Amino acid sequence: MKQVSASIISNSEVMPGVYLIWLESPQVASEAKPGQFVMVRCGEGSEHLLRRPFSIHRLDNNKLALLFTVVGKGTHWLAQCRAGNNMDLLGPLGNGYSIQPDWHNLLFLAGGIGIAPLCFLAEKALNQGCSVRLLLGASTATQLYPRHLLPAEAELIITTEDGTAGREGLITDFLPDFVGWADQIFACGPTLMYHTMAAQSQQLLKVKSVQISLEVRMGCGLGVCYGCTVKTKNGLKQVCKDGPIFDLDDFTGEELAYNY
Repeated sequence: MKQVSASIISNSEVMPGVYLIWLESPQVASEAKPGQFVMVRCGEGSEHLLRRPFSIHRLDNNKLALLFTVVGKGTHWLAQCRAGNNMDLLGPLGNGYSIQPDWHNLLFLAGGIGIAPLCFLAEKALNQGCSVRLLLGASTATQLYPRHLLPAEAELIITTEDGTAGREGLITDFLPDFVGWADQIFACGPTLMYHTMAAQSQQLLKVKSVQISLEVRMGCGLGVCYGCTVKTKNGLKQVCKDGPIFDLDDFTGEELAYNY
């Protein structure tokens, strides 16, 4: 983990209100693993003392990409940054996803902006010779992450809640169609998606390894402030330090409800 100044290479709006920013940061890129995150200082002055956490979206040699939605002052400031500007990063932080060496059929579930950490993981899995199927879901077609930015070798299955692209429904509706093929399952999405998966785990997923990425408010990203503490079957855990990647089996539906 390092505190570094990263140079912005590009910053573009890839979907309405969603930005993809590429940074030059050899120090972070050399250590980063899929599922880890960085803490970014978004702005200047006393009103921007707390950093914001962002999943590492992609790597390309000494460069890394972050994907974010504009939801407040910090991300609005970040969306205005331009090539040549510098950004203050702390990372990489947290524990990442883990691919078992003897398992080769990997199923990914990305709900909306949940594609952020999974793109990095998919690229790593494909480079290791794994087969990747990606269930990519969104509310409507305009909120789908662009296909040309995804790994070309991944098999893509699109779902939208309103049926404007791909299959109509939630990605969890179609999980039964693919779970038998998968050796491991990796997911990132809204809490409701994890609630549904926790219910499915009683039957559908009980023999599968399912890893999820939790998104909670973080104050420090270092395990100091305890602001990201969540309740698990094994006691209280800190998302920034013990996660953000957890086994789905670490939670019951009630614990997920308690955490969020």
